[in-house]
Amino acid sequence: MAMGKNIRLLRLLVKDRRLTAKERISIRLGYMGSTFIMMSPYLLNYGNIGCVTYIIGGILLTPQVWIAKQWNLVLLNANLVVGYILYYINH
Repeated sequence: MAMGKNIRLLRLLVKDRRLTAKERISIRLGYMGSTFIMMSPYLLNYGNIGCVTYIIGGILLTPQVWIAKQWNLVLLNANLVVGYILYYINH
């Protein structure tokens, strides 16, 4: 009897909803961007390819955090992109 009440309570606390197409695409772009950013430090010694992958990763990761309204991460990604564009131009 108590178990049934617990399950009903848990179902009331959880909102069941489907992700929109925009959210699904942004999540996939976020995974791709994270992958680019994770591999970039290892590519910095090979010319400009590490810098370019950082820029691409930051651009791909931004829609996911924008849709999630995580503004601190949006600013962090913008800083990453601008910083590595300047690095690319100067080297």
